[in-house]
Amino acid sequence: MNDENLNTQELIERISSSYGVTTQRALAEVLGVPSNSISTWIQRNSLPGKAIIQCSLETGADLNWLMTGELVNSHLRDEPLLKGKQLYDEIMANGGKLVLRRLLDAYGFSMQKELGDLLDISSGTISTWIRREYFPGDVVVACALDTGVSLRWLATGKGEMFDSQPEVVASSISIPKKKLVSGVLNDAGNWLMDPALSAVDKDCLVFIDGVGHSWLVNTEAKNIANGRWFVNIDDSYDVYDISRLPGGKIKLTNPNVSFECGASDVTPFGAVLFTLEKHV
Repeated sequence: MNDENLNTQELIERISSSYGVTTQRALAEVLGVPSNSISTWIQRNSLPGKAIIQCSLETGADLNWLMTGELVNSHLRDEPLLKGKQLYDEIMANGGKLVLRRLLDAYGFSMQKELGDLLDISSGTISTWIRREYFPGDVVVACALDTGVSLRWLATGKGEMFDSQPEVVASSISIPKKKLVSGVLNDAGNWLMDPALSAVDKDCLVFIDGVGHSWLVNTEAKNIANGRWFVNIDDSYDVYDISRLPGGKIKLTNPNVSFECGASDVTPFGAVLFTLEKHV
């Protein structure tokens, strides 16, 4: 993993902290790499993605904390399933088609080209992963941070696709959460909300997380009227501001497109109650 914004020295310090070691030699031993590898990574400001994955799965360190240092506590899970060489062997045995399939599922893609276009990776490179049973550690790290899927599931295929959600706070209600990726809705656990946000029955509510926005949707609403709606068109979901027109037609508008069609050409998923805009 080589990035001009990457501070390999700090990243290695967080990995060392997660393992509880203080020297480069000790870190090399727990990672199972040659003793001079650590200093080489620092000199080149480049660190293999599989080392980050191994540390996160082996120690329970949060992946986002390892990469950015934004969390205070690096040990978030009690005990890993595997450690050391057993864990490394399991990760490497999940290269090629196995990890590619999970990458596609995490992003909601059906074709390799979609993944390549998103990450600016050539089709030839992805084909090489399959041919050589290669484990693309850097891509796995990026995918886990980008989609929120479980790193353990992404790297090994074990466990749930999304980590379990925290216990419900007494004053909150839990509603289904879905993630919108390239027109596909994927289950993403639950979302906690203050019941004062909506008077709609919680059994009719769904929270949908998108790239730049998130939406609280009332799935009980099925009769399209003027307003913002979450709809399905040709097996692809998206959000549109809809205006009713004479003759059974509607006008659909969002930041990317504006068009008219018959009301019967769309299938409403639900009415949007409010929109959350992300600024980072």
